[in-house]
Amino acid sequence: MVAIKTDNTIKPFLRWAGGKNWLVKHLDLILPKDGFNNYHEPFLGGASMFLSIYPKNEAFLSDLNRELIETYSTLKVNPEGIIDILRTFENTEKFYYQIRERRYEDPLEQAARFVFLNQTSFNGIYRVNLNGKYNVPYGYRTKDFLEAEKLRLVSKRLKNATLDYGDFTIVESRIQKGDLVFLDPPYTVSHNDNGFIKYNQKLFSLDDQKRLSDLIDFIKAKEAFYILTNAAHKTIEEIFDKGDRVLKINRASLIGGANAERGQTTECIFTNISK
Repeated sequence: MVAIKTDNTIKPFLRWAGGKNWLVKHLDLILPKDGFNNYHEPFLGGASMFLSIYPKNEAFLSDLNRELIETYSTLKVNPEGIIDILRTFENTEKFYYQIRERRYEDPLEQAARFVFLNQTSFNGIYRVNLNGKYNVPYGYRTKDFLEAEKLRLVSKRLKNATLDYGDFTIVESRIQKGDLVFLDPPYTVSHNDNGFIKYNQKLFSLDDQKRLSDLIDFIKAKEAFYILTNAAHKTIEEIFDKGDRVLKINRASLIGGANAERGQTTECIFTNISK
C-alpha cells in the first residue's frame, strides 16, 4: 500500500451542489493510516475528495453525468485548448443565454461551454429539463469565470486517472484488496428530515441507496476500504448499518435559494476504516 499524503493546494474548478470541500479538513480522522492501493470515486461531481486525497496509484473516476465526465476527459488531455476558448467568452447575460442554447460537436468547445455555464449560472446548479437541455438561469456573478491556472493544475492531477461515464456499480470490476472507494451519492432525503431533496438530473431513490448498500458489501468482501457520505437521517442510517464506524459531522449548509434552510446541518460518514 502507498502511504497517504493529502494535498489541499489544488481546488475544484467547478461549483457543485453537494460538494465535499467541507470534508477536506476532516480527512486525517478518516483515511487509513497505512495508506491504500488504487482509488475509486463513482460519484465524481466537483472532485474535491480526489484532488485532496491525491492518490499516488491509479484512480478510477466516474459519474452518471455524461457532460461532466466528458469535460474532465477533455481537460485531462488539453487544458490549453479549453482556456483559449474561454478567453473569447464574455460574462454578460446576453452571451450566457447564447452559449446556453448552443451544443457543440467539438469536445473542446463543449467542455469550455460546460465550465463557462457552471461558473456564470445561478448557484452553479446543474439542471436539465425533460429533454435534457440545460436550463439554469444567468447568475450575475462578478467573479472571473476563467481560472486558467486552476484548470492546468487539475489537468495534471488527472494524468493517472481513468475517467468513465456510468452507474456507480461500474467500480465493481476494478476493486481489489486494499483499494479505497469514496462514495458521495446524491442525497435522497434531506438532513434530519423526512422531506426529499433533488440535486441532480435524476433522483437518487431509496432503491438506489439500497443498491449502494449492496456495493458496500461487495467492497468489504474484496477486503477494500470504503468511505460513504450521506444525510444524517434514520432511514439512511438503517440502510447502511453494517456494524462499521459512523461519524456525524456538523457543517454549515451550502445550498442557497429563496426557500433553502440555512444554518447547521449534520452529515453521516460511514466507513470500515478503523480509528
